[in-house]
Amino acid sequence: MSRYIIKQTSLLIPTLREAPAEAEARSHQLLLRAGFIRQLAAGIYSYLPLGWRVLRRIETILREEMDQAGFQELHLPAMQPAELWERSGRYGAYGAELIRLQDRHEREFVLGPTHEEVITALAASEVNTYRKLPLRLYQIQTKFRDERRPRFGLLRGREFLMKDAYSFDRSWEELDRTYQAVRDAYRRIFTRCGLKFSMVEAEAGAIGGEGETHEFMAPAEIGEDTIVSCLACGYAANLEKATAAAAGEHSADEAERQAPAIEKVATPNTRTIEEVGAFLGVPSSHILKTMIYMADDKPVAAVVRGDHEVNENKLTAAIGCVTLELADPQEVLKVTGAPHGYAGPVGLDIPVYLDRDAVLHGGAVAGAGEEHAHVRNVVPFRDFQPAHIGNYRSVQEGDRCPNCGETLHFAKGIEVGHVFKLGTKYSSVLDARYTDEAGREQTMIMGCYGIGVSRLLSAVAEQSSAEQGMCWPLGIAPYSVHLIPVSPQDPDQAAVVDQIAKELARQGVECLVDDREERPGVKFKDADLIGLPLRIVVGKRAGEGVVEWTDRRAGGRTEVAWQEAARLAAEICSASWETL
Repeated sequence: MSRYIIKQTSLLIPTLREAPAEAEARSHQLLLRAGFIRQLAAGIYSYLPLGWRVLRRIETILREEMDQAGFQELHLPAMQPAELWERSGRYGAYGAELIRLQDRHEREFVLGPTHEEVITALAASEVNTYRKLPLRLYQIQTKFRDERRPRFGLLRGREFLMKDAYSFDRSWEELDRTYQAVRDAYRRIFTRCGLKFSMVEAEAGAIGGEGETHEFMAPAEIGEDTIVSCLACGYAANLEKATAAAAGEHSADEAERQAPAIEKVATPNTRTIEEVGAFLGVPSSHILKTMIYMADDKPVAAVVRGDHEVNENKLTAAIGCVTLELADPQEVLKVTGAPHGYAGPVGLDIPVYLDRDAVLHGGAVAGAGEEHAHVRNVVPFRDFQPAHIGNYRSVQEGDRCPNCGETLHFAKGIEVGHVFKLGTKYSSVLDARYTDEAGREQTMIMGCYGIGVSRLLSAVAEQSSAEQGMCWPLGIAPYSVHLIPVSPQDPDQAAVVDQIAKELARQGVECLVDDREERPGVKFKDADLIGLPLRIVVGKRAGEGVVEWTDRRAGGRTEVAWQEAARLAAEICSASWETL
């Protein structure tokens, strides 16, 4: 039998009638039911033959596009010396997700969730002159991250496959060109994989960096990220990064003239914004919410309107700290003199970060800094001095676009790719330097670019699925055609199946033949689960040379001569190859 023709009886495809109860996402349920993956432990999966074929097809697309963008493939160790992470400052800062271990000599290592430190150390040791730059490298490798709560199958796991790429340039202008080349490559990659996606502004997170960063998001109801976008001008960002238009301008002098003197009022047993608003008869937008945080173990206060939420990513970036955590009740009491719920900005002797939209309300209510009491008529600058004023809140539905003023829209999405301008964050501390044309030592300018390969598989499955099964895009389907004889032992059906299979093989079309002795209903249910995009059913009219043809991407079934079915399949696959 040709390598293009695979018999189903020879493959490990353990389909399930029902999904395990713990599978929440539709993609997770269907990948399990269709026999693409199996769970070994929480967040750790085996890829069975069909799942592995999809991954390998995705990898082929990745390699072709990254090579075209000027990157070279290499392979780096998964086990990394902890010393490198200590030098970069991420060993302690990365958190509990970093898997740490010791060898028999008690030397400390980590299992890499990413490879910035390793690749920078390699560049530092091998590149010392401008003649070897720019340098662009990538790998496809298993990563490890000790997720607190693995969920949604491959979307949030502890072991996952990733394509990570790194660039070393001589200048920011050169990095700009590299960054654009990768963004263009990513658009081609996701398009070829059949994914619906958008590129949005993003926060750098644990990777860090000194320049812009963007995420590639796949819209999906199960997505853990929120995409904020403007349909009028095209502005798009994830919720961590998104900004709304400022509520307006209002000077401190004007606020002082409008507001009467500060007044303390008793507010017994009113801790929440809702309780305070109801008790005093004021809307939540006229209450100042004061949140106490520990920024690298030093207390700071964030003040936003009562109807807004602090955006901890924006606050972290503004402070410039490594870790930011809400203060515990004892620390709140120590810093403010009041239990949680009664803290306010007046009288605080710690840095206060005031959201710009909270400046607008000259007669605001705030915690009085003592239990069961609040203060009215609080005016920023008059009654307390913020250390910084900026955009520290999360965008909400109904907010206005910062670019054009139209209403912002919210949607759920799955992050499948992320690109960063790192600048000198890693190269400066890991000594990745080179000598320029004038003989001066310079620090390399870096970028890094990731795609979650196993996550991409799951995202495509999520978008390409219905309740009964999946329909894989041709570019990454495990096989192109599902050839299903209703009765494999019937001589007429067997002859037609053999003719179709040989014709498809002759034209280089990969075909999965369901040669099992199963009831037709079982075969069709399994075929729906597996989700090959093209299907040819050979049944009772085989003696007449007639078969049932289905292009599952378009829907609908029709009876045609077997030669026509083979021609259509080959034509569709050929057109797909030309597009790819």
